[in-house]
Amino acid sequence: MYLPSFVTGSLIARFGKERIVATGLALLLICAAIALTGADIAHFWATLIILGVGWNFGFVGATAMLTETYRPEEAARAQGLNDFLLFGSVALASAGSGGVFALAGWNAVNVVVFPVVALALAALLWLVLASRAPAVSGSDGPPP
Repeated sequence: MYLPSFVTGSLIARFGKERIVATGLALLLICAAIALTGADIAHFWATLIILGVGWNFGFVGATAMLTETYRPEEAARAQGLNDFLLFGSVALASAGSGGVFALAGWNAVNVVVFPVVALALAALLWLVLASRAPAVSGSDGPPP
């Protein structure tokens, strides 16, 4: 989970934050798919390794994206709020996954990954498309 951090920054510099986040999300989908195919030790090893790399790419890439959203004087508050929301969500998701596992089993825990990652990929795609759209000036109106 933390070991890829030694190369994630270089990968972000080479391929871009959005591509690394998308790769991380794709790895999370692969992880869930593998977990759905079995529950023996080989599946657990594979899913844990892929989960760790996927989490790292998603977390480090998204954190790098966050740094472009605020002014320098807002850094402490913005990063603090991000950490609070992020790790609060992680705590709720961890508790929720235990409940899902107890009520519906291992496969249900892994199936839940797909819509969550699809939502994250959709948000990332929207962000990429919105950032590439030409800026529209509301005060000048259309060109003559």
